Amino acid sequence: MGFSEDYQTFMHTHLQARTGERLRRLQEGHKHAEKLFLKQVWWPLFHQFSYLHPEYEVNDFKDGQRFLDFAYIRPGIRICLEIDGYGPHLKSINRWQFSDSLERQNQLVIDGWTVIRFSYDQVKEKPRRCQQIVQQVLAHWLGDELDQTSLSLVEKEVLRLAIRKGEVITPIEVQKHLNLSDKTVKKVLSQLLEKKMLLPASGIMRIRSYRLGEQIKNPS
Repeated sequence: MGFSEDYQTFMHTHLQARTGERLRRLQEGHKHAEKLFLKQVWWPLFHQFSYLHPEYEVNDFKDGQRFLDFAYIRPGIRICLEIDGYGPHLKSINRWQFSDSLERQNQLVIDGWTVIRFSYDQVKEKPRRCQQIVQQVLAHWLGDELDQTSLSLVEKEVLRLAIRKGEVITPIEVQKHLNLSDKTVKKVLSQLLEKKMLLPASGIMRIRSYRLGEQIKNPS
């Protein structure tokens, strides 16, 4: 399925699972900016919405409730993803409201959340940069997952380089980063291609650059 079909399924699943204030918040809080983030940033990276929760409810530090634009949750990781619009309401915010906003973010960090914030303009005009940031944040978790595999040390380091960059890598970059010979780099990249942990990003007969395979970006 493409983005539109998976997006409809994603939203329908969460709407069906909610009632009361949680349902109302999802219906009213998930708008154009949030959908644009999914379409231009999240979907091109992962082609699915597993572990992602829209308008996710958390306990407020003032004993109330608040909602995150998106929460990415799986064992060992909790990431808050916020898309901030620039509108008239920001100009009218007072000093105490501004301080309260910072305090809310600090409390999330204290509670073990990683907080990532994008502006609407970033999502709209610079989606590739937003993708890189998301991928770099997830690199910590993905890097730990590599230690659970039977890959060689060199193979793991090549994959960690690709994860940290959040974009394609070239044989020259691998050679310089790991101080390896051209022959060794070609062998390692070929092995990772066979295991589908790397895929060709450019070139057909002769591959010039590589990108992460789906099983690395979306481990089961």
